[in-house]
Amino acid sequence: MSEVIVDNNILDQRKTGRKALFLEFWSYFRENRGAVIGLAFFIFIVLVAILADIIAPHLPNHQYRDAMLQPPFFQEGGSTKFLLGTDAIGRDMLSRLIHGARFSLFVGCIVVSLSLVVGVILGLAAGFFRGKTDAIIMRVMDVVLAFPSLLLALVLVAILGPSLTNAMIAIAVIQLPHYVRLTRASVMSVLTKDYVTAARVIGVRKVRLMFVTILPNCLAPLIVQAALSFSTAILDAAALGFLGLGAQPPTPEWGTMLAEAREFILRAWWVVTFPGVAILLTVLAINLMGDGLRDAFDPKLKRS
Repeated sequence: MSEVIVDNNILDQRKTGRKALFLEFWSYFRENRGAVIGLAFFIFIVLVAILADIIAPHLPNHQYRDAMLQPPFFQEGGSTKFLLGTDAIGRDMLSRLIHGARFSLFVGCIVVSLSLVVGVILGLAAGFFRGKTDAIIMRVMDVVLAFPSLLLALVLVAILGPSLTNAMIAIAVIQLPHYVRLTRASVMSVLTKDYVTAARVIGVRKVRLMFVTILPNCLAPLIVQAALSFSTAILDAAALGFLGLGAQPPTPEWGTMLAEAREFILRAWWVVTFPGVAILLTVLAINLMGDGLRDAFDPKLKRS
């Protein structure tokens, strides 16, 4: 009975500690108004992406042949049926923008997940084992960093073939070195701590030492890097889509929408402006949120 009470007390203390840490983090995060606005807009985009099938007024690829290049409702010749107008083949711009949010967030999630998981494993191995393992991994990462990121992505997609899946793989590869180097630096710093030395002395296995003792204390900079990489992934995917190497038509991806609208820049400003503004606002919101995360996690920026 006494053991159960002790276990319950330990669980309560852990819950209280986690709640206190979250409240402390939130108190620093909300001091950055730009970060809070960015978080609110990001949540809005996520909800739009989740509810796209419900809130979109039309199907994203349905063509209204009698309403090609129709302007937005607030411009002469516009209609409330198509609030943001239509494109060159009569597809509703608002519906395509709403569904495009799904693809952009999907790209960001997949790219960050791939590069984060692989980068953390390689960075842990490099920082923990050092020697030849460290040298081999870091030299490979140096080779990847030696190429301009977008150029390397173009080469990889050209080799793999133009598609959204291959574009995500290429973007994950070019982002991988940042996670490897950041994880390696954090691991090398944590290895000098007393609690790591104590864990070694009592005979903790290497795998447990790496993933249970060391890795949790390296997460703060990785979370910030993941937030900033999310916006970079969206931008790179849009760039590849614009060049015809990412998502392929008629996929309602923002970069692909820009590519399809290039020849109508002077005739129909809305088919170029709205996808560009969607990319701009989403990337800006994520970057602002990343700045807030950096301020909240960095102890040097915390007031005593």
